[in-house]
Amino acid sequence: MDLNHAYKYCPRCGGKLFEKQLKKGEPPRLVCSACEFVYFLDPKVAACVITEIDRQIVLLKRGIPPQKGKWVIPGGFVDLGETVLAAAVRETWEEVRLKVKPSALVGVYSYPGKPVVVIVYAARVIGGTLQAADEALEVNLYTPEDIPWEQLAFSSTRDALHDYFEVHYPEARSPMSAGSRIEGRCSGDRR
Repeated sequence: MDLNHAYKYCPRCGGKLFEKQLKKGEPPRLVCSACEFVYFLDPKVAACVITEIDRQIVLLKRGIPPQKGKWVIPGGFVDLGETVLAAAVRETWEEVRLKVKPSALVGVYSYPGKPVVVIVYAARVIGGTLQAADEALEVNLYTPEDIPWEQLAFSSTRDALHDYFEVHYPEARSPMSAGSRIEGRCSGDRR
């Protein structure tokens, strides 16, 4: 995915941006023709949680694009100045009205050509009432055996659930249980 062409003008002075190779071995960067500001295209960070109620996983059906109508774990983008953990807790409350306490890192997920790094935590419910809220069409609880794998919105959701089940439900079978390795996955704590 080439995002360089999405930006044409400098955010500092309004000058025209052009691509320039600044360092050997690195991709070309966007540089302002007027003030020489270098506009780095960095990834966006998303924070998510996998949480359970009565040994069932909380999933929500997305009410917004991309992947509207597909299932995901609660989560969303980290705001500037916000910690990743705080974003995971906030997004869970906003989307499914559950107060959660993150307990362990499940994994960090990134994929070639995709502009988002997804950080997923295991979390336990400490309050609230499960309901579809902001950006959710509906919420549901799924046993590990009943996860709608073909209806999941993102690779990161699929990979995180697989990693979570490997630790918490090793007997559960997911489409990736046969030992497949997904490029871009970095599993978290395996204790």
